[in-house]
Amino acid sequence: MTPTPVGMRCPECSRQRTRVKTSATITRGDTPVATYVIMGICIALQLGEMASGANAAAGGLGGSSVIRNFALFGPSVADGEVYRLLTAGFLHSGFLHLFVNMFSLYVLGTMLEPGIGRLRFVLIYLVSLLAGSFGALVVTPHAVTVGASGAIFGLLGAGVVILRNRGIDPMQSGLPLWIGINLVFSFAVAGISIGGHIGGLIGGTLTAILLFELPDRVRRLPPIAPMLAAGALGAAAVAGSLAVV
Repeated sequence: MTPTPVGMRCPECSRQRTRVKTSATITRGDTPVATYVIMGICIALQLGEMASGANAAAGGLGGSSVIRNFALFGPSVADGEVYRLLTAGFLHSGFLHLFVNMFSLYVLGTMLEPGIGRLRFVLIYLVSLLAGSFGALVVTPHAVTVGASGAIFGLLGAGVVILRNRGIDPMQSGLPLWIGINLVFSFAVAGISIGGHIGGLIGGTLTAILLFELPDRVRRLPPIAPMLAAGALGAAAVAGSLAVV
């Protein structure tokens, strides 16, 4: 039934179509500025890696001073270089690695950011990134790790939560299938940070639950509380990283 000025009428009578919720309705049409900024930072840093000695074609991790100084590496984090937990998520091991992650970020960012707002999108991204660093240090603490894929896995998990929260079947978006395929690749292909991917996925999913499910379940919750809880989750990921190195 459709509400009209003269009461409830069927769609045929009111000459209106019943609105159907799909994954496309999550967006508002706003420009995903944060997504473009993150992409710009990653591209600029890749150029910086090349200028400092990295081989863009081979994707080596050892030739660039940017990689040596800012990539995730357990012993360096243990020595006090905590910033590596964050900076590693904006570095990549060559143009192919960069292209795959930036394409994924573009697709997810243009879908999620306009629908949930810039602040919540950035919060999900950063917490997912930190959770991915935590996962990478748990599994491979002595490996040099770079890439935005942990944060991107977090966006995938968050997307499923957000779609369900808005009454949309996540399967129609393809996100669960995309998660499954990428997890298979994570375990099947050598050199991929399994811990980083799983950590980011868990971090992004939990952050979205705090931001979108918690306010629906807890009455009279202050609007700032879900964001503070998400921030605390990111801080817990940092604390966990320091505890395992």
